[in-house]
Amino acid sequence: MALNAEIKSQLNQYLQLLEGDLVLKVSAGSDKVSEEMLTLIDELASMTSKITVEKVKLNRTPSFSVNRVGEDTGITFAGVPLGHEFTSLVLALLQVSGRAPKVDENVIDQIKKIKGEYHFETYVSLSCHNCPDVVQALNIMSVLNPGITHTMIDGAAYKDEVEKKDVLAVPAVYLNGESFGNGRMSLEEILAKLGEGPSADALSNKEPFDVLVVGGGPAGASAAIYAARKGIRTGIVAERFGGQILDTLSIENFISVKNTEGPKLAAALEEHVKEYDIDVMNLQRAKGLEKKDFIEVELENGAVLKSKTVIISTGARWRNVNVPGEQEFKNKGVAYCPHCDGPLFEGKDVAVIGGGNSGVEAAIDLAGIVKHVTVLEFMPELKADEVLQKRLYSLPNVTVVKNVQTKEITGTDKVDGITYIDRETEEEKHIELAGVFVQIGLVPNTDWLEGTLERNRIGEIVVDKRGATTVPGVFAAGDCTDSAYNQIIISMGSGATAALGAFDYLIRN
Repeated sequence: MALNAEIKSQLNQYLQLLEGDLVLKVSAGSDKVSEEMLTLIDELASMTSKITVEKVKLNRTPSFSVNRVGEDTGITFAGVPLGHEFTSLVLALLQVSGRAPKVDENVIDQIKKIKGEYHFETYVSLSCHNCPDVVQALNIMSVLNPGITHTMIDGAAYKDEVEKKDVLAVPAVYLNGESFGNGRMSLEEILAKLGEGPSADALSNKEPFDVLVVGGGPAGASAAIYAARKGIRTGIVAERFGGQILDTLSIENFISVKNTEGPKLAAALEEHVKEYDIDVMNLQRAKGLEKKDFIEVELENGAVLKSKTVIISTGARWRNVNVPGEQEFKNKGVAYCPHCDGPLFEGKDVAVIGGGNSGVEAAIDLAGIVKHVTVLEFMPELKADEVLQKRLYSLPNVTVVKNVQTKEITGTDKVDGITYIDRETEEEKHIELAGVFVQIGLVPNTDWLEGTLERNRIGEIVVDKRGATTVPGVFAAGDCTDSAYNQIIISMGSGATAALGAFDYLIRN
């Protein structure tokens, strides 16, 4: 597999930025993946005199490690890091060569202080848009700390390992041979999981804010920027910066940007926020809100943050079907992201629960990878746009079952089928399959506000035209509110509105 001209020209530009010499240690066989890997490595070595290649025997074949001369850095790629992992390869080459990773100084200090031996392995699929974040974070840790190593493993190249470990969702991270975590994790999240995060006392001792934004998605980022531009003391506390867009692959309706990907947009939002004097407190989940002299927001870790005004922008999450088997088999056949986890079900039978746009898009996507897709819709008709339904019905390996209620997702240690009831005949049916993708819409993240302010029957916060809630000084924006539509661009607008509303409130009170 020769590299295409576009990738070659990108590589050429990046390789000119290498600071020191590198040694790529390569373990190859005579299989197809080894051949592709060797082609990639030969191309790399031919483009710069700073890269030399050594043939060795590594733990996995095919694989290669990226090292400084005379020093093993601990970064290994098992498979061919192209697709979404191309950037991970480029960054590994640059960072091992001596270019400093773009990470806050205090995070670098935290990584360097970690004592002990940490051997991470991450199973990925090259079409997964969440995997590179995890791969790049663990690679940075390997570059900065000699006690840490990391291997990226392409699940498609190591199907036996994936089957043996029952990896049914990516990224799947193992630490010293034991399962460490599934799904997208930022560098800060990994450090927090290792017990290296900020303490509750450090957060509680912060001076009161003028505006405290709770939630770091498009609405929260927009609100924080608008508040900070007024020159007032602004903080943003978020469970994960970027929010739900981190799980969105293609974005084509963000006006003026023809096409982007969720993680890219999230990174751009975070960069924009960091341009201002905003105190960003990431990986913190809000637990309660109380109005005293200040408005107090209690966090899960016990810290209490105080502010004159608060903007709630906690967004929404995937709605669960709430049937037996859903929680038990999460990441063991029950999945919510067809882009990330679809490739793990190649050649297998799967079901999609939900016949709205997201469900039908997921089914169309999966039909290109899996053996067969069954779409289960509760209503007598699909709710998706006509153009999507047309495409769906044109696919030979899709069955649509309407007017049915999911009863149970079955399995022993992983999913083996789904049971549903025909709502007209009340007949119960069972299908054998390997995976179930749940796509039935969103539920607002407002449970923590129970009894605090007015919410509608589905839990959305009721706001007025300025974003004000029923509690004076508390505003809300985005998908957690009773806004008519859930769209990125609408969330950003409502974030700006809430920030201007909060500023107006501060002036008048």
